[in-house]
Amino acid sequence: MLKTLLALALAFQVPAGVKFDSNRAWDHLRSLVALGPRPAGTAAIEQSRKYIKDRLAAAGVGVVEQAWDDQTPLGPVHMVNLIATIPGTSKNRLVIASHYDTKRFREFRFVGASDGGSSTAFLIELARVLKARQNALTIELLFLDGEEAVVEWTGNDHTYGSRHYVDVAKRNGTLSSLKALVLIDMIGDRDLTIKRDSNSTTWLTDIIWDAARQQKQTSAFQPLTTQIEDDHMPFIEARVPAVDIIDLEYDAWHTAGDTLDAVSARSLQTVGEVLLAALPQIEARLK
Repeated sequence: MLKTLLALALAFQVPAGVKFDSNRAWDHLRSLVALGPRPAGTAAIEQSRKYIKDRLAAAGVGVVEQAWDDQTPLGPVHMVNLIATIPGTSKNRLVIASHYDTKRFREFRFVGASDGGSSTAFLIELARVLKARQNALTIELLFLDGEEAVVEWTGNDHTYGSRHYVDVAKRNGTLSSLKALVLIDMIGDRDLTIKRDSNSTTWLTDIIWDAARQQKQTSAFQPLTTQIEDDHMPFIEARVPAVDIIDLEYDAWHTAGDTLDAVSARSLQTVGEVLLAALPQIEARLK
């Protein structure tokens, strides 16, 4: 059994010369932040969608829009999830997700360099790498709208995109082919501190944290445990194994200080290398 798992892991490595490039990711992050605040339903998030779709098209990755109008405390808001699919040897899917909206603030200008920006830029660069890889599972890169509360994180005023995605998957029968979710959120902090989430699936968390140890990234991926409510929760509630990779030890979270000055390309590189190192083991578990 161990030999089989090792063989699978070796078969699905990233090709030599194709590596996650945080300089590319940083360019994407800088372009997104330059659009300014990007709350759901605004002109700026529409510009974000165009940027994401254009960059994915350049990488040869097709994108489908999942659009709907959701009811919020401020009335109906038009939202759009972006679903980018990279075929694998199996039609069973591994979803790697991020939200691309930013929190709506009237008191100050919030551009969300880490919170919304870092993980979105990360997924765009990850698409380039995974497109060149032989993937055991079909990989879906999911850009979620409406993660942020329109007013306050209470009741259903949050995670609009992930809840909608799971509801649609339940209705159309596609949930059965969704084997796991890896959620990326707020990974730009210069002092990257990612804790294990007690709401996440244990075996999936173990694989990623084991990969971090092998990559000598234990200062970023720490063994301490916290409890997080995020876009992975609708998947967990639907019994889809899921893990949230997020740095909540970020002083600039939901402040005007969440700018490019507060984040680091090095942190994006760390998460990219760890996730790509963990991916063969995740695929071997799910195949």
